[in-house]
Amino acid sequence: MLPLGLISIYQTSKVLEESRALSEIALLDRTRRAASEERELIQSAFGAVEAISAAARVFQGQLEGCDKVLEQLIEVDPRYTFAGFVDLDGQMTCSSTRERIDMSASPFFHNLVTLPERRVDAHPLAALDGRIALNVSVPVTNDTGTMGYVWISIPFKLANALLREGEDASDLIVFNNEGDILASEGFQDDRRAILPQDRSLEELSQDSRQTFRGINRRGEVRDFAVVPIVDETVFVLGSWEPRNQRSLTGRGESAALYFPLLMWIAAMAVAYFGVNRLVVRHVHRLRHWMRLYAGGKTDFDAEKLENAPEELEIVAEAFRSMTHKLAQQDRLLKEDLEEKTTLLREVHHRVKNNLQLISSIMNIQIRNTGSDEAKHLLRRVQDRVMALSAIHRYLYLSRKLSMVRADQLLDDIIKQLVVVGSIDEPENRVRISTDLSPVEITPDQSVPLTLLATEAAINAVKYCSAAPGSDPWINIVLRDLGENRVGLSIVNSHDPERSFEDQDDAKGSGLGSRLIDSFVSQLDGSMEVNRLPDRYELHLAFTRLEEDADEEFAVQ
Repeated sequence: MLPLGLISIYQTSKVLEESRALSEIALLDRTRRAASEERELIQSAFGAVEAISAAARVFQGQLEGCDKVLEQLIEVDPRYTFAGFVDLDGQMTCSSTRERIDMSASPFFHNLVTLPERRVDAHPLAALDGRIALNVSVPVTNDTGTMGYVWISIPFKLANALLREGEDASDLIVFNNEGDILASEGFQDDRRAILPQDRSLEELSQDSRQTFRGINRRGEVRDFAVVPIVDETVFVLGSWEPRNQRSLTGRGESAALYFPLLMWIAAMAVAYFGVNRLVVRHVHRLRHWMRLYAGGKTDFDAEKLENAPEELEIVAEAFRSMTHKLAQQDRLLKEDLEEKTTLLREVHHRVKNNLQLISSIMNIQIRNTGSDEAKHLLRRVQDRVMALSAIHRYLYLSRKLSMVRADQLLDDIIKQLVVVGSIDEPENRVRISTDLSPVEITPDQSVPLTLLATEAAINAVKYCSAAPGSDPWINIVLRDLGENRVGLSIVNSHDPERSFEDQDDAKGSGLGSRLIDSFVSQLDGSMEVNRLPDRYELHLAFTRLEEDADEEFAVQ
């Protein structure tokens, strides 16, 4: 009963909707056909005036030739009464009557300049002895821009006469997108009385194709239709006498519409008490349990359904069993996660301790070595070991093991190199400045990045120099380049009087540069080196790897 009633209501409502839609389409079509001759006249005028404006050279040549072209246009089509061209200064330099008139103060020219586009308006013209005409105008352009405006005038009486009345009583008005009346069936003083009371023509042009029922300014109920007849420039408003539409008042029609609805209401009333008692209230109870579970509650052993059907009781028991098993699994996963996190931190702690032990042994060896070259080499190895130690120390103390803050790690490395003297020796004392943006990278990327920064910083100190009277400096910058790209720049000062080749030969074996190239390859990045007269620049860019959710271990 319920499906059949719903189908009946649906079909009836669809029939009514289609009937209203067809009525609106028919009204729009009747309005469009009533103004068909007006549309054809204006479109043909646009075609003629645009054809003339396309030949811009006509208005650049002799005035005699221009007058002749416009004169022939008026002679060919008797529907046109005048054609003219006005330049940007408001001077009519060419016309079908060979007149030359100053139009700079006329409202017609003001409208042309204000909105330089295809226009249709009705204005009195001095060239027509002050008579009102329907003016179809377009701007004339050349390679340098707008030259002026050309228009064709149509007699106002002809435009009004072309609006013919249909079979039903109707009133027609043609207007432009600025709300100006261009033509009406009769040019009476009260022609605006047929317009709707609560809407202006300019508002109607905004929603160009529409129908509505309203009251005109005479107080009459009318059906209105608005249709564009020339693009979105010219519109026609039709005011039609409403047709009496039959309403569904018969007994059979009323029963067809309302009886299924009454049966549906009765069925819903009966179903409400039955379904609510047997099903709905228990489903609400189960939904409440699910919300509690989503909020963090896991113990539902004491929860019961009162007088529930067997099927719903089975669902409730399955839910209780599921929550109990999930709680056990969550507890085991939490214990495993804590154990794994503790073991991983212990590994990082022991590796850090071992690397620091190796660094201490190397420090003893450095103090016992008499060779300056051996001390220098051992200190370079010690710097690399301490860089690795800093990584494991950071991971041991970090709250998040799956990602590393590269800026904090590099800051620790630079401070460490200063403390041990690698970049702050008396003979290599330089001014260090850093600008490190917060950037996260994976532990796999932190090792080559840290070692690269260590090598580059020590190399910068090694080759850093400055002009006499100024202090050498090193600038280290870390930036997030966007689109998952990271950039590292290490720039050191250089004495313009010294050549890079002499420094390379005198100071290094090239091992640091080869290590840097190897670390760049491990990062799958790109490196750019610029040797400028006053500084040495190393720029590294690489893609940051995404965090693996399965390898993320957070301290609870």
